[in-house]
Amino acid sequence: MGSGIISAVLNSYRTGEALGPDIPARKTTHNRLRQTVTVVLVLALILGGRLFYLQVLRAPALADTARELRTRNYVINAKRGNILDSNGNVLATSVERYNVRVDQQEILSFLRYDDDRKVIGAGPAAAAKLLAPVLEMDQAELGGLLLGGEEKSRWQLVTRDISPDKWREINSLGIKGIYPERFMKREYPNGYVAGTVLGYIGETEEDPQPVGRAGIELSFNEHLAGKSGELVVEVGPAGVVFPQGTRHEEPAVDGKDIQLTIERDLQQAMQEALDSTRAETGAEWATGVLIEVGTGRVLALGDTSSPDPANLNATDPKNWNSRAVSAVIEPGSTGKLITFAAALDQGLVTPTTLFPVYTPMTMPNGEVINDNAGHPARNMTVAGILATSYNTGLVQIGDKLSDATRFKYLQEFGLGQKTEIELPAEEAGVLHPYQKWDGRTRYTTMFGQGWSANTLQLGQMVSIIANEGVKIPLHIVDGTYDKSGEFEPTMPGKPVQVISPETAQTLNSIMQSSTQKGATGYRAKVPGYNVAGKTGTAQMADANGRLTNRVGTFVGFLPAENPQVAFAAVFYNAGGAGYGSDTAAAAFAKVGQFAMRYLKIPPSTTPLQVYPWYQEDM
Repeated sequence: MGSGIISAVLNSYRTGEALGPDIPARKTTHNRLRQTVTVVLVLALILGGRLFYLQVLRAPALADTARELRTRNYVINAKRGNILDSNGNVLATSVERYNVRVDQQEILSFLRYDDDRKVIGAGPAAAAKLLAPVLEMDQAELGGLLLGGEEKSRWQLVTRDISPDKWREINSLGIKGIYPERFMKREYPNGYVAGTVLGYIGETEEDPQPVGRAGIELSFNEHLAGKSGELVVEVGPAGVVFPQGTRHEEPAVDGKDIQLTIERDLQQAMQEALDSTRAETGAEWATGVLIEVGTGRVLALGDTSSPDPANLNATDPKNWNSRAVSAVIEPGSTGKLITFAAALDQGLVTPTTLFPVYTPMTMPNGEVINDNAGHPARNMTVAGILATSYNTGLVQIGDKLSDATRFKYLQEFGLGQKTEIELPAEEAGVLHPYQKWDGRTRYTTMFGQGWSANTLQLGQMVSIIANEGVKIPLHIVDGTYDKSGEFEPTMPGKPVQVISPETAQTLNSIMQSSTQKGATGYRAKVPGYNVAGKTGTAQMADANGRLTNRVGTFVGFLPAENPQVAFAAVFYNAGGAGYGSDTAAAAFAKVGQFAMRYLKIPPSTTPLQVYPWYQEDM
């Protein structure tokens, strides 16, 4: 019946016939009906066209837009490579950790059931009751955090830095609206040990993957960092991943490991010796390096007040980086070794060559040279001049050499140029061309002033003497591991013969006098072992430009008869006189004693080489 009426209406619309008696009221109704049908048909046509446009013509673009709105991109952090010591002990590593976040909208619909599936709690309050004991947080405080304010947050931080086991425990509670945020945390198992060598990491706005900011972490960032991956998924309104939706995963590529030349226990002993001696002497800071003779491997490189890279805020930022490579100083009398080496190598003196020594002394160009303290005028041997560190004797030895020759030896011992150690921020020091030396500088460069070097360069200088005159480029990285785990060793640079083996051995024997009674290096003695060394002290300008500060240095090696390790230390602005004999030499004794025991080097059996100091003793 209904279909018949509709057919009649449409037929009447088409023919123009009335449905009843031809009266004005029915004619008006007919016109309105026709207008209504017209409007409906037009609207239907418009809607149909719009539907065709959306579902056919625009369908692919709209589907892409909807997919975009549902798509979530998640960064998959790569595991940063390990930094190992020379024995494989882990100095830096990365571990999986989690932050916990809450969707304050979604958690409103959380329901807690008992074993019979009866609801016994709902929303943030019920979630907090379950979660508080696991997170060890106050239940009421946690409930307020989960609930939030009027404007609900989708990703409010609940707690940070928990272990994977802790997250699994939280996840097992089945709380709707609680989500993990995975990241890789850098850990340094040995705390402050080698802190300035390892460096530290930080994030940048451009890359969420942490990058190295200092030390090995910076120098080898590309090798250690790896490459972040990405996970792309489609999610619903409640954050549930659509199983059949778009999913694309680009796995992270983990970083690769690095093995250092550093010996962890030697490194710790070095830092403890520096810290304790700095405390005893009141120095502002101190540095030290221990080098394996014959290989150029740095066994320890220490700075006082070294930071724990995982807790940088506990240390003053000025101590975050290694002064052993970045701080340059005038070493004072340790620099005399190059003048002695050059004169011996040129055959101009022997250990027992005599010079009249008195203070003050006026040189041929009119410059007046003084020793640190007054003493009687005496004829002294080259060995005696080194042991007592008299400037007035040293400048007479240096005067036998031309400036050009001395400058060549200073360069060949590595001054004025970087050692190219695999650490950032290394300073080359200062060595002016000899053509620019004035009358005073000509003499000060003979006894370790007028040029500057870092601690590592001083260690390289003395290691050349210990290694029969051969300079082997220093390195602090034993090698790296490739992506398959194969070890690729570091290839040291080409060795260079700086002084002859005979010169090196002669200078070694002269340096053994420095630890005898009456010599400047007496405090550097290591019981049971022959020591060859040299102390140094130089004046440094204070904030007002006056030479009131001092820097104390010591360089040496042991056992002297068969050198195994070379050492250099710098102590800046210690209390009192600040002599290297009281500061750096004392630190050497502590480090040397531990190193001989740790490296299982037997005590000396060869008598210490002793030369006469004065003419009357010959």
